[in-house]
Amino acid sequence: MSPKPQIDVLTESALINADGSPLIIAGPCSAESEEQVMATAHGIKQIPGVNIYRAGIWKPRTRPNSFEGVGVPGLKWLKRVKAETGLRVATEVANAMHVYESLKAGIDVMWIGARTTVNPFTVQEIADALRGTDIPVLVKNPVNPDLQLWIGAIERLNQAGLRQIGAIHRGFSTFDNAPYRNLPKWNSAIEFKRLLPEIPLICDPSHIAGNRELLLPVAQKAMDLAMDGLMIETHIDPSVALSDAAQQVTPENLGKMLASIRFRKPEGEELAEDDHHLLEEMRKQIDELDDEMVEVFARRARLSRKIGEYKKAHNMTIYQVKRWDQIIADRLEHARKNGLDEQFMKSVLQSIHQYSINIQNDVLNKKEHEAKA
Repeated sequence: MSPKPQIDVLTESALINADGSPLIIAGPCSAESEEQVMATAHGIKQIPGVNIYRAGIWKPRTRPNSFEGVGVPGLKWLKRVKAETGLRVATEVANAMHVYESLKAGIDVMWIGARTTVNPFTVQEIADALRGTDIPVLVKNPVNPDLQLWIGAIERLNQAGLRQIGAIHRGFSTFDNAPYRNLPKWNSAIEFKRLLPEIPLICDPSHIAGNRELLLPVAQKAMDLAMDGLMIETHIDPSVALSDAAQQVTPENLGKMLASIRFRKPEGEELAEDDHHLLEEMRKQIDELDDEMVEVFARRARLSRKIGEYKKAHNMTIYQVKRWDQIIADRLEHARKNGLDEQFMKSVLQSIHQYSINIQNDVLNKKEHEAKA
């Protein structure tokens, strides 16, 4: 097990709203023209609660000969956004040159994209380029679900002296993401928050959904999970966007979506004493049930070991197909009768079964390994 990271961060970071409201970042996937950037910015400025204007200046593309961003000239457009609207401005940086140019242009917030987070050498280059500054930096999760790689990128920035650091959950690429562009894997975000509770974690529903029709439920889920904000791609006319057109919304629709999201209160806030007592009582019951489950799993593990010893004595294989099929059928039917989700129950049974196989494998091969040693 990896050691819990020790991160030194600011409690009053520019990535945290003083009033406790979610941090809202909005703007086009790509800065395409000065007119597009400014029209989108003025539209976003009218939406209550939006804190930061985002636009990609350099765009990492899978294949060449596609739109890779306008580059340095686009930074002047963001400076104009800042001057005319008062919004803070943010852009993605993928190497040291991007950092230097963004610093010269007075960019307020930078973020490291998913394709960059996967490369520790590049992250270190960016961290070194930022050394000595106090600019806020957000780190997107890597494209693959590697929590340690994500945390490692944050540690590199922190060790370079940066203290205003946040993270962006944008989902993960797999072969079968349907219906999303990137699988949310909410459990990864929850584990990140457990390990680094001091790091603001915002959600990028645009890259998770890949489709504007799915933005609202993804954004609501993120808020229900107590994430600290949202980054939503917004374009004055998504139909003509040069990148990620399907997942962008107009400023008008962004305003409607934000107005329809239910932003939950932190735990315990404005709870009456009786209500708080009731919550604690239910949690106590959950704790007791969890203790019972652990004890049941321990008893099952001991039985699995005895079964392994029996199979070894009788020269039997570990995996019995008919037996496993019967277990799945019987347990899922029992789960359905008790109102449990079938997919959830199947994943639990598969994990338990794999653990049982591992135990029996250890039993069957223990003496052979010891003899060879």
